[in-house]
Amino acid sequence: MTVTTNHLVKSFSREPGARVVDDVSFQIEPGEMFFLLGPSGCGKTTVLRMLAGFIDPDGGDILFDGKRMNEVAPRHRNTAMVFQNYAIWPHLTVYENVAYGPRARKLDADSIRQRVGRALEIVRMEELARRKPAQLSGGQQQRVALARALAVEPGLVLLDEPLSNLDARLRLDLREELRRIHRETRTTCLYVTHDQEEALSMADRLALMNRGRIEQIGTPEEVYRKPVNEFTARFLGEINVVAPGSPLALSLNAPADRKAAFRPEAAELVSDGIVAVVKQAVYLGSKAELAVETAAGERVKLWTRKLVPPGETVHFRVDREALILF
Repeated sequence: MTVTTNHLVKSFSREPGARVVDDVSFQIEPGEMFFLLGPSGCGKTTVLRMLAGFIDPDGGDILFDGKRMNEVAPRHRNTAMVFQNYAIWPHLTVYENVAYGPRARKLDADSIRQRVGRALEIVRMEELARRKPAQLSGGQQQRVALARALAVEPGLVLLDEPLSNLDARLRLDLREELRRIHRETRTTCLYVTHDQEEALSMADRLALMNRGRIEQIGTPEEVYRKPVNEFTARFLGEINVVAPGSPLALSLNAPADRKAAFRPEAAELVSDGIVAVVKQAVYLGSKAELAVETAAGERVKLWTRKLVPPGETVHFRVDREALILF
């Protein structure tokens, strides 16, 4: 399914300038894992709920395969939703939870059995089909919720922060599972999250939202390496922003009329470069994070392979190609 939004607008207040979604347009290609990423309150979940049909837009159009869906009821949109809190029936078994959607669509018994079996096979939950949700871990319950969505064979799966209730280790495991499942099914997906790592590691493309508007759309690498503005750069990870014309900007050979920035991993410790004193050093396993201060008093963060103790002097350089200019 191709999903298109054209100039979507939504406001829950009559006050001027109170738009929760403000002129949002994007297109999701068939089989694409598309992310809406942004801070809490930026409007991303409202966009998702408008696509599901739970909320009517105040303006703009929603198109599925070119067909306008604005007035189409949720049950007729061929979508399925995976919620943050799983939303599976506690009194039903895993099998019955997954069969709920196909039964609601009045499919015959053989079709229901085939769809449920296939969905449970995809999420690797066949052996737990007779268990109740209370007998499952959080990760297993989320797999059931995903299987329930897949069992109706939707054209679009909507995922609303599906991993946010899981612990860190389980989130990593489920990311891998979701990537595998998407590779197998190639179902069009819209995934809403505020987690930058989820978006960068899983998305085919992403749209970064802020205050109801889209700041940038692109592949994770494009948005991370070539942010169009400072908000995008700061939201997608650590970054050092350097004032135009400052001593550090001159040392980096940055243009005097533009604000320059660089990621901590872009810096390299060398024998002869920009001089700085280590103020703080943190060991992070795969890297060390150094907070350093230049002779002019400018502080930046560097990610290095070795841990350098506070008080030591280091020299670093940043390749011109690694500079981000605003």
